[in-house]
Amino acid sequence: MAIAYEVSDGIAEIRFDRPAKLNALTLAMYGQLGDAWMRARDDPSVRVVLLTGAGERAFCVGADLHESIPALAADRFDISHWDPAHLKRVSFFKPIVAAVNGLCLGGGFEILLATDIRIASSDATFGFPEPTMGFVPAGGTLVRLQRQIGYAPAMELLLTGERFSADHMQRIGVLNQVVTPGELRETARRRAERLASLSGQALQTIKEAVLTLPDLPLDAAFAREAELGQRTFTSVDAREGLRAFAERRAADFRTAARR
Repeated sequence: MAIAYEVSDGIAEIRFDRPAKLNALTLAMYGQLGDAWMRARDDPSVRVVLLTGAGERAFCVGADLHESIPALAADRFDISHWDPAHLKRVSFFKPIVAAVNGLCLGGGFEILLATDIRIASSDATFGFPEPTMGFVPAGGTLVRLQRQIGYAPAMELLLTGERFSADHMQRIGVLNQVVTPGELRETARRRAERLASLSGQALQTIKEAVLTLPDLPLDAAFAREAELGQRTFTSVDAREGLRAFAERRAADFRTAARR
């Protein structure tokens, strides 16, 4: 399997695992990645996902130019077949931490935009080379990027086909944190562990709200926000959180979820 999947302490690590080819995505890998996301979504023991790439040279350079892109160019199938891999048109509200090592290009960058907290090595490089080859980044990027960082920086990334540094990506809001290569793995794992210790119900509700409310009319959005809030106020996690506060101890949401 060129998409590795491992679960430990409530964290599912999904890893692009084809380092000799810079973790370029074959047709099979797109299917495996979609399956991995759904596996993590449907496993109640998984509270957080950590996404990264094997090796030091690349997070993921996108679709394999010798197989996946030629298959699309030959019109053998529609790019929407890759929707699960790109987390398009699927409900996935568990938090995702990304640890970006090395090259993050094309489809790899697109998948990064579906994650929530993004940490990169200082030597990571980012870009969308698609316009230099006659096509576009249509794995969610044409929808997500402008919404996440605004028009001007998004258009610079999309139109130029140039590569950009991790520091630049942090300045324009693509990344949360840039660390040295030696700190990347530990920093990302700590972030994932922190999220795994919090209320899974609360985190998933926050993510659901952020992803679904902006497209609603204002009154409908406020009404839905109240419904989501009420769902958490009356949850097992809320009872545990309030009990822990009263008892002056840390909340144990993992145990509460099993009650």
